[in-house]
Amino acid sequence: MVYTLKQVTIRTNNTEKGMKEIDELWQDIFSGKMPILFDSNQAFQQGVSLVTKYSNYESDENRDYDLSIISVSPYFFQDLEIKVREGLYKKYDVTDETGDMVFCVKKAWEKVWNDKRTGVISRAYTEDYESIVPAQYAADKKTHCHLYIAVK
Repeated sequence: MVYTLKQVTIRTNNTEKGMKEIDELWQDIFSGKMPILFDSNQAFQQGVSLVTKYSNYESDENRDYDLSIISVSPYFFQDLEIKVREGLYKKYDVTDETGDMVFCVKKAWEKVWNDKRTGVISRAYTEDYESIVPAQYAADKKTHCHLYIAVK
């Protein structure tokens, strides 16, 4: 039997241990151990994008939350863009010219945390989404991080 997963979730936080758990989860996905990007026979899943969903926050980004890696279709992003226009989400787009995915994601989240700290946004802490486009898949050969942050 060949199968694929649509989602895998861990309970974690932003501590050093939590960041290690997140990194290990991504390694399991990219290696095919978790059949989301590849099926159980190691066949690449065409038309699938992976998105990180942050949800079930204990309180805010400083406490525990669920981190899910989900497979989505292109319609998923169209729906998120509608929610941005409706004011339910704020979108952050960050680009890293060097192609460093970790640095790009860190820059994006720092923008969110700075906007929260300075009162630019009021986070809802319901469901937030992160999408990364590695440089090798981007037309401009730069890494892109897109965050969709739920706002009140």
